[in-house]
Amino acid sequence: MEHHTKTVSGWGNQMEGYQIAWEIIGQVKQVIQGKDACIQKLLAAMLAGGHILIDDIPGVGKTTMALAFAGAMRLSYSRLQFTPDVMPSDVTGFYLYEKERGQFRYQPGPVMCNLFLADEINRTSPKTQSALLEVMEEGQVTLEGKTHPVPKPFTVIATQNPVGSAGTQLLPDSQLDRFAVCLTVGYPSPENEIQILKGRQRGNPLELVSPVADGNSLLYMQQQVERIFVHDAILKYITALSGATREHPQLVLGLSPRASLALSRMAKASAYLSGRDYVLPEDVAALFPDVAVHRLLPSPRARAAHVTVRDIMGEILKQVPRPALRGR
Repeated sequence: MEHHTKTVSGWGNQMEGYQIAWEIIGQVKQVIQGKDACIQKLLAAMLAGGHILIDDIPGVGKTTMALAFAGAMRLSYSRLQFTPDVMPSDVTGFYLYEKERGQFRYQPGPVMCNLFLADEINRTSPKTQSALLEVMEEGQVTLEGKTHPVPKPFTVIATQNPVGSAGTQLLPDSQLDRFAVCLTVGYPSPENEIQILKGRQRGNPLELVSPVADGNSLLYMQQQVERIFVHDAILKYITALSGATREHPQLVLGLSPRASLALSRMAKASAYLSGRDYVLPEDVAALFPDVAVHRLLPSPRARAAHVTVRDIMGEILKQVPRPALRGR
């Protein structure tokens, strides 16, 4: 997902949203050093209307990145540190009885915001993890038979510690499937780490972030992404990739139709950030690993042979032929 400025006939006023998107990226890059690809993919997921899972060790800037995006887009932001004692009501909110009025009043939970950071989500119980299922899929919370919609736009950025870390529990497949992508930030290079240390000497780098958009801007860009053209051959390519995961002998769980939809939307967002109003096969191939990695389950035989999910994804990308399309 590189920064291109190519325009095509019919792009029209969509260039305005494209420019705003890159201004947002520029603001975040002031805070997060040397992670341009991760920043672009995270924004692409937001433009696609998806949620993001960041699987990485503590201390690499996951929370800072989320805060930078919230600041650059002037989004309402909430963060909840998930621990074993966090209850579902701590996420969704609860009804509080008001004695003076003799009635119950809904007390909104932290999820009632534009950007919700679920920090270390795999440290809490499955019951609490499942409290996010409805709000991630349908954008609403249902309590006591009453529905409370979350503000729009709405994005969940969840972080999890690597599987096997102390105090972690695996997220259920139904939860994982609701995340459009799974990203990894990774350690900074020595040069970027020096820049991080220098930046901290001058204060909080988040103070450098200026708002260049707002929630309405994000909704506007999401609508533009929806209109990106996807050729039938691209849709067949996406279906073929998903089908290959379902039939692969070293996988016991392949991609769902929800995953295929996420891959299509992410490819549209990638095209949008590249200044195009159409999707190329390269958009799909580049994002396939990020959409698939957290959804695929290797077989016991594959694990015994030290075959990783990424190995299998690479094999599938080589085996499934890409459609020969040229830019319109």
